[in-house]
Amino acid sequence: MSEAVETPTGARRRVVDAPLRPPWSQQGLLEVFRHRYILSLLVRREIAARYQGSVLGLVWSYVNPLTQFFIYYFVMGILFGRANRVENFAIHVFAGLIIVHFFTETMNAGTRSIVRNKSLVQKMAVPREMFPVASMLVSLFHVGPQVLILLVATTLAGWRPDPWGMFYGVMALLISMCLGTALALMFSAANVFLRDVSNAVNVLSNFVRFGVPMMYPYTLVALRFHGHTGLYLLNPIVEAVLGFQRAFWVGATSHPARTATIDMPPNLLWLTVRALLISLVILAFAQSTFSRLEKRIPERLL
Repeated sequence: MSEAVETPTGARRRVVDAPLRPPWSQQGLLEVFRHRYILSLLVRREIAARYQGSVLGLVWSYVNPLTQFFIYYFVMGILFGRANRVENFAIHVFAGLIIVHFFTETMNAGTRSIVRNKSLVQKMAVPREMFPVASMLVSLFHVGPQVLILLVATTLAGWRPDPWGMFYGVMALLISMCLGTALALMFSAANVFLRDVSNAVNVLSNFVRFGVPMMYPYTLVALRFHGHTGLYLLNPIVEAVLGFQRAFWVGATSHPARTATIDMPPNLLWLTVRALLISLVILAFAQSTFSRLEKRIPERLL
């Protein structure tokens, strides 16, 4: 609706009576990828800031997961003797560690992303979902060096890749991306209103590491909780870890077909598809929750 108004000089101008809207359309995550250039700048800025003043630079993206791997392998594989029960236990652990590290890093960095970039949130006319998404993409960037290390290890172990394995590997990354982004969206908004959320998410990350079949095989869960593994398998990150192990660890064992039959859930395909669907539903809910809260974010950052 419009009306004509008279200016102090006597001229008449037509103005539109319309509600104020943000300078971007209300399309949530879709709008983020319409601003791909700004998103790429944020990702490069995050990566550069992480290694600013560092002598080793990107090498740290190799050192950190390798350090965790050696700690887990020494404690679980050597001290607890788990390596004697699981063939190529080192690859089993590292394949799971890549997914767990990617997910927890996305969740932790995404939770802090809006508060850490509060000056940009207040000044830039961009979708605020962009900051958690940028954190996810930075974490995904660091998956590359880790997968490279895994490929070298699996090749030395006699890895035999197969199409189904590659399918499960891609699905594992998609599940981690969707669920990690969903939790980053919800927790980043909540962290603006209650800064204790970031500390709570750090605690939650510890449960993630032990709540998936990374330092222990899935067969141990099936043995100890025989007939009651349904609740355990409702966690999408469990399927993501199993999918990545199916892609790399299974092909590095002496009998891949037997390992896939015995050491993986019998209905892994359905479980993986279900995990992705659950992650997408949680992502849609997270986007809806974030949209309801984002109007109040700038005033709480003051």
